[in-house]
Amino acid sequence: MSLNDPRWGNNSDSGDGKRASEQGPPDLEDIWRDLNRRLGSIFGRKAAGGGQSGHDNGTQFNGKHFGSGIGLVVAAILVLWLGSGFYMVDASQRAVVLRFGKFKEVTGAGLQWRLPYPIETNELVNVSQVRTAEIGYRGNERTKDLHEALMLTDDENIINIQFAVQYTISDPVAFVFNNREPVDAVKQAAETAMREVVGKSKMDFVLYQGKDQVAKSASALMQSILDRYKTGILISNVTVQNAQPPEQVQDAFNDAVKAGQDLERQKNEGQAYANDVIPKARGTAARLMEEAAGYSANVTLRAEGDASRFKQVVSEYAKAPEVTRNRMYLDTMQQIFANTSKVLVDAKSSGNLLYLPLDKLIQSTATSAPAAASADTSSASSVPALTPDAATTANAIPDSRSRDGLRSRDGGR
Repeated sequence: MSLNDPRWGNNSDSGDGKRASEQGPPDLEDIWRDLNRRLGSIFGRKAAGGGQSGHDNGTQFNGKHFGSGIGLVVAAILVLWLGSGFYMVDASQRAVVLRFGKFKEVTGAGLQWRLPYPIETNELVNVSQVRTAEIGYRGNERTKDLHEALMLTDDENIINIQFAVQYTISDPVAFVFNNREPVDAVKQAAETAMREVVGKSKMDFVLYQGKDQVAKSASALMQSILDRYKTGILISNVTVQNAQPPEQVQDAFNDAVKAGQDLERQKNEGQAYANDVIPKARGTAARLMEEAAGYSANVTLRAEGDASRFKQVVSEYAKAPEVTRNRMYLDTMQQIFANTSKVLVDAKSSGNLLYLPLDKLIQSTATSAPAAASADTSSASSVPALTPDAATTANAIPDSRSRDGLRSRDGGR
């Protein structure tokens, strides 16, 4: 049946007493009467008279039933309102309870209850989460924020620095009440502290060897600022992600860095050469000084010994001049003959000149004992034996002529 049909919604019968359409929608009048009966049963109204037509002929108000219905509704609403005061707090969270917007208490983990809204409210704060504030970039180092990244150093150079600040919430009450935007406060404090630290440092110190120290100094200064603001935030770490000069002077800066590296390399090479040469020179100088000291001590001691020996000789000479002169002569000749070649000649033989090179024999004996032994045997077989007179001459230290010369020399003295 179409909606435009005027019979839609009417439950009219055909001439034979059957419904005109068994598959049509329900009768709106039946629905309306059923709704009225249900509402009447709730508010204590019941139909009077009635009949098959279903029309109400009269109503009667029951105050007792009406009051009990209202009480049940109010009780249900009250139970639901009180049940809305339950809330759950995770182990990593703390709940700040507010009564009419004013702080009341801080609750821990677990199922908690407060007076329902609008009397009391609660705000959950995660105190164990490590939060990160990015300064000079957003998400990636290539996504730079030059307004935050460009800073001036103590030597009037501009550097581009990006760093990240990690922090946690130490006091949830201070975090909720003392600052309107605590996250923005962290970023502003971080930028302020880093600018102050960089402004007191040289460019090379910030870019190279001093990154860690700059981060530590900035972290301490950030914490001091946030403590003065009473933000309830604890700085856990500051990490310098990137530090470099501006892109406009990057090439010139790279050339300067290479030149500085070459200078350092040459300094290191020179220092290595100096470390190699200087110890050797010092060792040589020390050795020469030790040798000179040893020579000086040797000469001094020898001179003292000669002087002492001379004094002893003088005292002995005063006691026995003749014996002392002979002894001095013999000692002198012994020293002279010890450094000269010695040849024994048999002057009394019958025309044959025989000589014995003792120094050569001694030298050959010292160099090669077996060869010297064989050489001795061959020499003994080739050279005739000395006569008794020659042996006597060889064994006698001074001969008769030497004695005469010695006597004449002594007499001349």
